[in-house]
This record gives sequence, structure tokens and C-alpha cells, in this order.
Amino acid sequence: MNRLLLNPDDTPNRFVGPPLKGASLVPFRGGPTNRLGVLLLSFLFLLTGMKMATETPLISLEGEAQGTTYHIKYRDERQRNVKAEVESVLTDIDKCLSLYQPDSEISQFNRGETHRFRSAHFYPVLKKAAEVFRASEGAFDPTVLPLVEAYGFGAKKVGSPENANVDSLLQLVGFQYVTFDAVLIRKAKSNVRIDLNGIAQGYTVDVLVELLESKGINQYMVEVGGEIRAKGQKGEGQFWTVGVANPLRPEQLQAKMPLTNRAMTTAGNYRNRYVSNGQVFGHIINPKTGLMEQSDLLSVTVFAADAMTADAYDTAFMVMGLEKTKRFLETHPELDAYLLYTDSEGKLQVFATNGVKTL
Repeated sequence: MNRLLLNPDDTPNRFVGPPLKGASLVPFRGGPTNRLGVLLLSFLFLLTGMKMATETPLISLEGEAQGTTYHIKYRDERQRNVKAEVESVLTDIDKCLSLYQPDSEISQFNRGETHRFRSAHFYPVLKKAAEVFRASEGAFDPTVLPLVEAYGFGAKKVGSPENANVDSLLQLVGFQYVTFDAVLIRKAKSNVRIDLNGIAQGYTVDVLVELLESKGINQYMVEVGGEIRAKGQKGEGQFWTVGVANPLRPEQLQAKMPLTNRAMTTAGNYRNRYVSNGQVFGHIINPKTGLMEQSDLLSVTVFAADAMTADAYDTAFMVMGLEKTKRFLETHPELDAYLLYTDSEGKLQVFATNGVKTL
């Protein structure tokens, strides 16, 4: 697992990167996370000179969660340490959405036919998943879990790409086979199973943001497994700064960007690939074909108002590919994206929407 180094001189020496995703996958609690595309820069604020006397000290929290790590930095005039409450939130979300816990709500639903929600976490994630499923025309689809397991990914890791029975398993893929309301969720086919890991870490970031804001804390950066959301400034006249790695040279920085009052997530397929008959495939499963397909996109970074939305769309865009993603973004001004891809000569190219500002 790669971890964060947050360097006060704006030079990253540890990083978080793109998830090993299927159509809606990133390993959750108990599974290895491989997010190598997002570099967090200046996560620590250096208190110097006059600012030490005038600014509220920065509080820093970190720990392990959902098979990865989390880092939270915020300023609070009352200097409250909310780590215990953060850990409680993380535990509650795991009990609801983790595939690595056999007694979680999602695991129980996958074994049964219906499930009545016990926590407040299941419904909002399903609601966002359905929204992005429709908007992306199925490029984001949480019911891809049977394919993910058949390829040897996910919590069970029991299959292999060579032995995946794609045609049979595709009969179980389609979010239209799942119905839900604010009280319960049902299946239209008994063997349909869902995996919300491709959206759950973004959701977790948003819930932690709600926790901070409920306490009147409005100057923060929250990161879980590379999904980030920031508000306010890290210091007087200074924005929080994030970075995107060069997918061809992941230890190098491709771009730095200011981030405030927004969320940012990254997905990529350049670190973990599968080679078959001389063809190289990223670990991105297209839920429409059931195949691990070659993609012209190496890295997708999405900016949105909340982390859950950005998290879902970075996965969808990896499946959609460069040109379809560009067309989609033209009609969705609420989203911004920074796309890295290779041209016909194998050279790295960049596409960025107008809302992306680099430093």
C-alpha cells in the first residue's frame, strides 16, 4: 500500500493513487488499496513568522480505514480533537458498506433477496449510484461484483481472468435489477450482488466533512484513500494544494492545483495491468461487455461539489474512454476533469476542462 507524505515545502514524497477499480470498485476495509494518481501537497501548514501569533493552530488526525489510510487537517478555535468521533463514523460505515465484513448490511443483502436499512448510510449511497448509473448510461454499475470476483479481484479473490465465464455472469449485471426506497432494497434476480466500493470512500469523506461542519469547523482538508475534499484556506492567503502524478512516471508530479470548497478524486489503470496474448489491459471492467478492456485513458481526475459524486464519475469516465468523456463533460458544467492519456505515438497528453486551474 502506498501512503501519504505531506511535505510543508510543497514537495511530495509519498502519494496516494488511482484505485484498482472495476466499474464501481475500490478495495474497502480489509482489501489492499492502490491509489497512485493523486499526490497530496502542502497538507501540513508551516506556522511561521507573524502567522504563528494570529492563526489558530492546525489540528492533524490520521489513521487506517477501509483498507487504506485517512488524513484530516482543520483549524478550530476551540482546539477540539474529533478523532474518536471520526473513528466512530468510519466503523459505522464499515458495518453498512464493507464487503470484507460478512455481517455488514451490504453483505447481508448480497446473500438474500431484500434488506431493510439499519443505518443512515446505505440509502444515500444507493441514490447517488443510481443517479450516476443513469447519467453514464451504465458505465458506472454497482452490480458488476460477480464479474469482479470472477476475474479474481474484490474481497474473495477466487477467480482469474483466464477462467471468467463472462457471458453467463453478464446476466446478473445491471443496476436495473435493483430497486430501493428510503426504507429497503430489493433484487429482481436472486443472484444479483452489488459492490459500492467505487463510491463509498468518496461518501466517507463527505460524512466526515459533515461531522466537522456540524461543529462549526469550516477550514479543513479531509482525505480517505486519496479522495479529497477541502474548504477554506490552509492559512492566510494560501489555498490547499493537491497534485496529479504522471502516469508514465508515477513518482513524478504532472500538475499542481489549488483546491477549496470542492472535492477531487482520481482513478487510473496504469499501475496494475493484465497481459493476454500480447495485449495490455487495465483492471477496469466494462459492465456492458463484462470485459477488461483496453483504454486510451491512463488517469482521470474529477472535481465536483462533493467527493461521492467525483468518486463515482472517475470510475465511469475510465470505462467511457476519452472521447465519450469529453462529450459528457460538455453537457455537465457542474463537473471538471483533468484527463491524462497517450496518443498514437505513446506520448502523454492532457485534456482539462476550463474549471481546472493548475499552478
